[in-house]
Amino acid sequence: MAKAGKKYQDACKLMEAGKLYPVAEAMELVKKTATAKFDETIELHVRLGVDPKYADQQVRGAVVLPNGTGKSKRVLVFAKGEKVKEAEDAGADFVGSDEIVTKIQGGWLEFDVAVATPDMMGTVGRLGKVLGPRGLMPNPKLGTVTMDLGKAISEIKAGKVEYRTDKAGNIHCPIGKASFDAEKLQQNYRTLIDTLNRVKPAAAKGQYIRSITVSATMGPGVPIALD
Repeated sequence: MAKAGKKYQDACKLMEAGKLYPVAEAMELVKKTATAKFDETIELHVRLGVDPKYADQQVRGAVVLPNGTGKSKRVLVFAKGEKVKEAEDAGADFVGSDEIVTKIQGGWLEFDVAVATPDMMGTVGRLGKVLGPRGLMPNPKLGTVTMDLGKAISEIKAGKVEYRTDKAGNIHCPIGKASFDAEKLQQNYRTLIDTLNRVKPAAAKGQYIRSITVSATMGPGVPIALD
């Protein structure tokens, strides 16, 4: 087994073994564990009491974090006609239709989020095997298949993040950067947790939120006490 580095070991010493931290204290602590030379991402990990192999227990959606994520996202829009100008005016980084499809088929993937108007989905569907596994396929449930391109693009630029359960029923989602003050991290945390509670599947039985941990990119997980 690989040995943890000195910085990681020092970060672990900041925590008490077995302690579950109140949210405010956890956000202060996770900032202290971020000792890398770059601005580390702060990520939330939530274990849910769901079984994702059943469609009615899958948890997936998107939410706009009040303080953003600290990362500027490159937005690609599949559109044609007058919608092209609408997308450009809203701040899209790339806009096109068939020529963009051809470019992606050739290996180009220099974007973070893809948005499409409904009439373009027949064309975009040809990219399913490329975009699907990467989580880049436009999806109406996530608000990325829409005629209101201005709203979709502005939300993404403002800090909209997607969340979805993995095969084990866990959610992994960024809530900011180590450079954020603890209060902003806490506000983003509350927004995401409130959203997860709101979308709890009716089929989920027993305790819904089982555990919550927050961590910096290179740091250890800080366990949070459930409310």
